[in-house]
Amino acid sequence: MRNIYTYGRQPAQRNYTIPDLRALKYADAPLTMCFPGDATELAACVEAGIETLTVLDSNLVEFRRLAPTTFMATSMAWGQNKTPDDILRHAIGCMELGADMYLTNRSFGVVEMLAKEKIPVQVHVGLVPSFSVLGGGLRAYGRTADEAMEIYRTFKRYEDAGAVAAEVECVAEEAMKHLNANTSLVTISLGSGRAGDIIFQFMSDLCGETEAPPKHAYAFCDLKPLHAEIYKQRVTALTEFRKSSIRRQFPFEGQNVRMHANEEQALIEVLSQMKK
Repeated sequence: MRNIYTYGRQPAQRNYTIPDLRALKYADAPLTMCFPGDATELAACVEAGIETLTVLDSNLVEFRRLAPTTFMATSMAWGQNKTPDDILRHAIGCMELGADMYLTNRSFGVVEMLAKEKIPVQVHVGLVPSFSVLGGGLRAYGRTADEAMEIYRTFKRYEDAGAVAAEVECVAEEAMKHLNANTSLVTISLGSGRAGDIIFQFMSDLCGETEAPPKHAYAFCDLKPLHAEIYKQRVTALTEFRKSSIRRQFPFEGQNVRMHANEEQALIEVLSQMKK
């Protein structure tokens, strides 16, 4: 555990810092990363020992409070902030709220701007779903040497711009292996095989909650039947609540608060006097 000060100048501890992540390139085993959507999912990640997280900016304050030492990245949607000033303002705000790394899909110039302000920047290469119309649809990348070299050149441009890490999505595993060995970027593999420094999956995919999961997803359990049963039980509870309330049966005796002895009669008498 590392002692740090946050970007908001608060003393804290982290399980990993940026140099720790960079040192992973020489480690035997990768770290893991997940995307929790709520506090319950976050708690499950922490209990399971997931070492790094990526979270929505809207969850930063709550999640940092609940997982004070876990390395936590956050991001902006491609069109969330329109101008470089907007992006910089948002990134600084996220870092002050407890983020440890900031993901952007914007230009090399934006990455350089953020890096110059000492913000650890994560980028996204390979399949970037938001840009799939430019790349010919949702497909795998790096299946030819030429395309793998194009990814390599992109890595180098991001290195020069000052990026720290790259989410590498749906890149051929062989290409990922050789690219990872030839970049200083911390690689986060999402559907790019086992050669990444960090292996990333979405919570809904891992838990079998996605109706039409992508090819790179693997469900280690199947929560869909449980969700269906929970929904059924919710409807049952709500239906019975409504029926009992309409019949004036609920709240039941065990849920009611009663006046002290003789106080109801005293109240009746007082109200009666008021009506005279």
